[in-house]
Order: sequence, then structure tokens, then C-alpha cells
Amino acid sequence: MLEVVVETETGERYVRVAAEELTRLIRRIGGDGDRFLVVQRIPDLPDLFVQVWHEAGGDYTLEHRDGSPERHFQATADRPGAVIDALSGWARQQAGWDAGLPWSPLDVNPTREVPPLDLAEGEREELERRVREVLVGGYASRASLAEFAEDCLTTEGRRPVSREQAQALADRMWLQRVAEQATWQGETDPERLTRAFDALQKAGITTRENFTCCLSCGQSQIGGEASPGARGFVYFHAQCTASAAAGHGLSLLYGGFDGSPGTTAAIGQEVVAALETVGLRAEWDGDPGRAVTIAPLDWRRRLIG
Repeated sequence: MLEVVVETETGERYVRVAAEELTRLIRRIGGDGDRFLVVQRIPDLPDLFVQVWHEAGGDYTLEHRDGSPERHFQATADRPGAVIDALSGWARQQAGWDAGLPWSPLDVNPTREVPPLDLAEGEREELERRVREVLVGGYASRASLAEFAEDCLTTEGRRPVSREQAQALADRMWLQRVAEQATWQGETDPERLTRAFDALQKAGITTRENFTCCLSCGQSQIGGEASPGARGFVYFHAQCTASAAAGHGLSLLYGGFDGSPGTTAAIGQEVVAALETVGLRAEWDGDPGRAVTIAPLDWRRRLIG
């Protein structure tokens, strides 16, 4: 699998695609509403991406940015094979991946200096604390983190953090977290959890991580997520994520789509078994009215973006 995220004009998002899937997506683009791909690394890094635009009957236009707006390049190709080679090479971080195309610098808007934040010390500490909490949760993208930072201290009639200031703050703290996770060794507990959820999904149980904002929204919306033939569900919402990131363990909500206590209890047993298989300790007394809790839990979720 390639350590990249691919986003399409149609709104599709592919995380860690196989090389064959990337090839398929490149060959697919060209029709109305499906003319470009944007590819970023995992984890996403500021000013580092490659993208391609294509309309049926025309050439392919590629761009890549290599760390700053001043290092933004463009090239064209008349066949998909050259595009596939370039994007696959970039995704694999192969030396000389760009050698097969005639790249030239692309003029972009100059980077404007971002004014420093004009905040009281207590406000700055609160802003960074809350942004840090979202970062540690591990599900934010750089864009959503910046949006959160911009809105965090906003009140009626006062917006103390501009969009540019929020992006600068989010990127600085994002890179700090990326540096932290570079020191982590081996599989983390959130990755074990994802592995357990993948197994449950294959067994006919709909699974969702960080799904909706709260229990009320989760319970009302999980039915719409069910895949054909699914017997039940298990998920956790954003408040559960925040609790896990703060070191308080993780609560999992589960149930049967038929609504019966018997099915719900059976789903709970399957969830506990899947967690224990991947090495996570589940706490549950068998009561279908009580959540399954994972504790202790070392919440180190690697960023994607």
C-alpha cells in the first residue's frame, strides 16, 4: 500500500491506496465532475503534494509543491502512463521520480507574512491547549484543525484569530505532533483497535471510529451506515475519543440492528472477543445496556491528514 491519501473532484477519499487503485483513479479522470486528483503524504505535511487535472480529449496537467510556494512546479503529459509513473514514484518517494516530465516553475501568489496573535496570555494558553487536545485525538486533518483554531475563541462580535493565523498555528502544532509520533515504535493501541474493527466489519458488524459528535447523534445515524446484511454495529463518538486521548479509556457503543437485547448482547460478546484478539483489554459485564470499555489504553493515534 502507498502511504498517501488521494482525494478526487467527486469527493472520494482513499487512504493508503494500492498502486493498482492509484492507476485506476488516474485512468478514470476526465469526465465532468471528475477531472482531478490531489495526492498528499501520510502524515500530511504543509506545502507538500502532487495533483493532476485532465479533461477528456486533452493533455494531463500535473503540479507538485515541494515544501513551499516558491517550489511549485507544473508539467504536462499527453498519456496516462507518464502520469501514473510520476505519481506512483512520488508516492513511493523514489529518487528521480520527476525526471520523466518537463517540469517548470509555476508562479503563485507570494506568501504573506502572518501577523502574530494578539491574545492575552490566558487566551493563548487556552487556544493551544484545545488545539492540542484535538491533535492528540488523532482524527483531525490540517484543514479541520485550522478551522477549529480559527473558531475556538470566537464570540459574538469578536473573532481574535484570523484564518491565516489559525493555519499557521495549526501547522506549527501539527508538525510538533508529527515529530513526536516519529519516535513511536511498533503498533499502537489505536492501530490495534482499527485492526479489531476491520475484523468485525468483515464479520458483518458495521464499525465506525470517531463517529458523530455525541451519543444522541451516533445512535440516530448509525443505522444509515449499515452495509447490506450487517447484523449490528459498534462505534465511538468524538466525546469518547476525547476521553481516550485524556487517558480515561474508551467507551464503545454497540447493538443489533433488530433492536433486540439478545442480538445486542451477542454483538457485545463479539466486540470483546475481537478486542482481546488484538491485545486490548475490554471491560464488560455482559449487560447489553452497558458500554464496552477499553482500559487501560495508551492513546497514540498517528496523524493522517
